[in-house]
Amino acid sequence: MKTCLIVDDSRVIRKVARQIFEAIGYACEEAEDGRKALDACTAKLPDFVLLDWNMPVLNGLEFLRALRLLPGGDKPNVVFCTTENDLSHIQEALGAGANEYIMKPFDADIIRGKLEQLGLIES
Repeated sequence: MKTCLIVDDSRVIRKVARQIFEAIGYACEEAEDGRKALDACTAKLPDFVLLDWNMPVLNGLEFLRALRLLPGGDKPNVVFCTTENDLSHIQEALGAGANEYIMKPFDADIIRGKLEQLGLIES
């Protein structure tokens, strides 16, 4: 079973995302900040990371840069999921190693579309 790490400081966002990913067939873990997410990835890399930008301790961009330096850290697909929608934020995220970028609020169709686009599920 494919694994997903949902990283967001909002419990509601994590819960909604978890329901979507579990319905698609992913086993999910959650982290409420970038430090806890990095600890989880150090223990076991997920196949996919849904990542918020603005979080305490380590923000999404700091987490992503640290993830990509871990052994095998280039493997997880990372999709930023945030309210930061200006072009400079998107370019910075993609430049740091994000695979894709989606805006909040999101729904199951948006998540499915990104997973299809990344070749992680079939349409």
